[in-house]
Amino acid sequence: MKGFGVGRFGIGLALALACAAGSARAEISDNVVRVGVLNDISGIFQDTNGMGSVEAARMAAEDFGGGGKGIKVEIVYADHQNKADVGSAIARKWLDVEGVDAIVDVPNSAVGLAINTILRDSRMTFLASSTASSDLTGKACSPNTIQWVNDAWATGNTTAAAMVQRGGKDWYFVTVDYALGKGIEAEATNYIEKHGGKVLGSSKHPLGTSDFASFLLQAQNSKAKVIGLANAGGDTINAVKQAAEFGIREGGQTMVAFLLFVNDVHGMGLKVAQGLQLLEAFYWDMNDDTRAFAKRFAARPGMNGKMPSGNQAGVYAATLAYLNAVASTGSDDAKVVVPQMKTYKGTDKLFGETTIRQDGRVIHPMYLFEVKKPEESKYPYDYYRLIATIPADQAFRPLADGGCSLVK
Repeated sequence: MKGFGVGRFGIGLALALACAAGSARAEISDNVVRVGVLNDISGIFQDTNGMGSVEAARMAAEDFGGGGKGIKVEIVYADHQNKADVGSAIARKWLDVEGVDAIVDVPNSAVGLAINTILRDSRMTFLASSTASSDLTGKACSPNTIQWVNDAWATGNTTAAAMVQRGGKDWYFVTVDYALGKGIEAEATNYIEKHGGKVLGSSKHPLGTSDFASFLLQAQNSKAKVIGLANAGGDTINAVKQAAEFGIREGGQTMVAFLLFVNDVHGMGLKVAQGLQLLEAFYWDMNDDTRAFAKRFAARPGMNGKMPSGNQAGVYAATLAYLNAVASTGSDDAKVVVPQMKTYKGTDKLFGETTIRQDGRVIHPMYLFEVKKPEESKYPYDYYRLIATIPADQAFRPLADGGCSLVK
């Protein structure tokens, strides 16, 4: 897709699946359901999302198998380069020219919020499985949007709650200076201060920072018991690696990574990551279902044995749920499909007991983990020790508190 900065990756027609018998119902536009995976393929989120998310969407389409109705599914993808204007241009082309029916994934809250606005009054569904802004189910809520996996409220409040309950009341934040980081810090600060804790300071850094020395020195000198990393991807990895060089953990301070994935831990190694506290919605080694999915994912082309991140699992779950709703309604129009998705309540194989609320928030349990020491890991990607399980009804912002116009 030239002109939209997607580079050598372009927008690839990655998959076409059709059942041999029958054809899709007339209500399905162009007699095909097109799902566009929009994410960061070449930047700091390429390991936690990237082509792994594309493979996860392909797996969902394969498992859907036409929904028993011969429904044809195509998966396309593009790189938004973490730029709202690039992501918006791709979304408009998909909507106006290429007949894409749903957009899934979209790490980077600025890009996700822009996509949310574009699709609000369209026939396209936004499956915001990696967009963490809580505004998607708050002041910016849209009848076309479903938000899976995580958000800033859950990340900030639930992580802060778990740490405060374990004695971590004095905090210092190292925060990426865009919507995601500022949202997480604000939510966590709100919880900490309401529950007797203190925020001793905060340092803001640009997206894609390589040198965290000055920020970490300020955090170290603050004497805060907890240093909260309100960033993600390569930024978190760089910060953790440099914190190890400064001996922060040995100095008695606990580091909390608000948005860390198993791929990030793999990249930095257990020697560096050991002792980190983090909140996840999905871990590949939780149970037989998650392990079965992860084994299939690791064997996919280009994955080379990598385990899926929570975001990649979210792409699979959201895409499959969307396709099942298309099969149930016989339509790929968001005005029909999204209300059908919101009737779901049951057990998702990857995320456990799951409900989709009227504001579009998908509710499921969350888990506080600690990264294992190197000697505790028994096999590849055996990285987490479960510290606490946060029930679904406690992990996310209450329905009435978001200010969403969809909530009656």
